[in-house]
Amino acid sequence: MTRRHALSRRLAAVLILATPALAWADTGLERWRSYTGVSWSAPAADGTDPKPFAHSVGAPIAGLHFDARGTAYVSTPRLVSTAAPATLSRLDTAARTGPARLTAFPSTAANATDAAPAEHLRNVLGFHVDRKNGWLWALDLGFVAGEAESPPGAQKLLVIDLASGRTVKRIALDGVADRKGSFLNDVAVDETRRVAYIADSGLRSAPANQVGLIVADFASGTARRVLDRHAALQVEPGVKTMSHGGEVWPGNPLLLGINGVALSPDAGTLYWTVTTGTRLRSLPTALLRDRRNDDARLAAAIRDLGMVGGNTDGIVTDATGSLYITDVTRNGIVRYTPRDQAMTLLAQDERVYWPDTAAIGPGGDLFFTASALNQHFAGAVKAGEERYDIWRLPLHAEP
Repeated sequence: MTRRHALSRRLAAVLILATPALAWADTGLERWRSYTGVSWSAPAADGTDPKPFAHSVGAPIAGLHFDARGTAYVSTPRLVSTAAPATLSRLDTAARTGPARLTAFPSTAANATDAAPAEHLRNVLGFHVDRKNGWLWALDLGFVAGEAESPPGAQKLLVIDLASGRTVKRIALDGVADRKGSFLNDVAVDETRRVAYIADSGLRSAPANQVGLIVADFASGTARRVLDRHAALQVEPGVKTMSHGGEVWPGNPLLLGINGVALSPDAGTLYWTVTTGTRLRSLPTALLRDRRNDDARLAAAIRDLGMVGGNTDGIVTDATGSLYITDVTRNGIVRYTPRDQAMTLLAQDERVYWPDTAAIGPGGDLFFTASALNQHFAGAVKAGEERYDIWRLPLHAEP
């Protein structure tokens, strides 16, 4: 990690003092798993840990979700390097030492970057494990490290059967996402209606981010783009993305629009946050599903739910409807409760470096990944020094 100068230390202190005094031990927040890189190799015959993958530093763990049985799935986006044999994998959570033990999902061949771009997983960041239907919805950014443009057909949503690994549906996204400017960050899925809501942060077209929401329908296999470049999805003017007391990528600042998306338990409300922003917003999904509604009508229905308190990444709702937001500025988790419209810094820990994807485990606890992604993408993490953490927060615990 880069050395912090005195100003960064003072700013970090101000940020901490300006927030509720929460100790990680008081909330139950724990570093549940911590890995020294990743590996797709089998353990040695004597049971010792496998060696880390040679290019582990280029395969940070970003996404995390669990199926109904507790099996964990993770994404290792190919944004830094194309060397990783898979961008989507199962994670062996029984292993507590060494590198993260991964198995390509649905197979290594299905994750190939040198095969048909429309049919293979090339670069997955956001995905959703569908416990109702037994599927995984994989959102493919399309491009990989070193490519200025996604190959034709590479931007897509693949719905994969968890048991067989068979592709159930492929929804093409080239018609609703720009192959040069789009950056398909996250996806939320209405498992009953089988409708997916996709966040396009437009990172690759910054500073004039081509932000938008994409509504993809399983039944028809079609997708449409709404709220294209709308201010509620856009980078907020004057806002800097801050992490551990310093600006992310000073001189070439991170300008990330709409990122995390999540649905209420009844899938009637879509929530989202902007990473280079400060606010939480929502919109009724009934309006989004109705093709008769133009952007003006949709924009009029957007609700501003208030200041989160820091820059954000992933968001998720629990069974009660509470929303949990990863706060990359304050190294923790913010909870929003729709019932009383309260925004609370629920837990924070200085050992958390870039809290990313948030997920609810089968037992109801909150899990989130933290892999210092901002430092990886800036090339500031040396090979052999990467640490990929998964944090756990029991949701019955209160500060």
